[in-house]
Amino acid sequence: MDSNNLPQAVKKLFGLLHERKIAYLLVGGIALLQYIEGRNTEDIDLIMALSSLKELPEIRIHDQNMYFAHGEFDILQIDVLLTENPLFKKIQQEYVTTQQFFEETIRCATIEGLLLLKLYALPSLYRQGNFARVGLYENDIATLLHDHHPPIAPLLAELGQYLTASDLKEVKAIVADIQRRIERFERGHQSHENKGQNST
Repeated sequence: MDSNNLPQAVKKLFGLLHERKIAYLLVGGIALLQYIEGRNTEDIDLIMALSSLKELPEIRIHDQNMYFAHGEFDILQIDVLLTENPLFKKIQQEYVTTQQFFEETIRCATIEGLLLLKLYALPSLYRQGNFARVGLYENDIATLLHDHHPPIAPLLAELGQYLTASDLKEVKAIVADIQRRIERFERGHQSHENKGQNST
């Protein structure tokens, strides 16, 4: 991706979305940049309806299934999460805020919305044996929980409507492990700070 042309391509994309009054929600790595330092991606991830996607012939679709589509717009790689998935639809409608991105005001997922998407994806990533993406997603979840402290119990209850019982159990176990990691980190950080204070 030519980073010099990135702002123009992003501005053009969101300009089309706004001009055609298309309901969308920014998710994925670019959305995470609004909440996590250092997180980056070359993809634009959007939630939208299939009918809306058809109003954007400028996005060249390469792969598509019931819930996902992948394509290109100018120099941008575009991943679309389709609202045919009921959880994606709920997040697009209810877990929304606005952010400034390349001088554009965009509809962006909230922290809770991003957590729901990451947690929802984990069981499938484990089944695929995608170790790198599992690590990335779990780190995103851990960083959001550590930095922003959103209540996790309501999100797990929400996921119970969209995951099988076995997948929900796995997600709860992952969250418990992440919370233990955060607690270990905070204890270690506090201990280091205390040692620093005692030595002065």
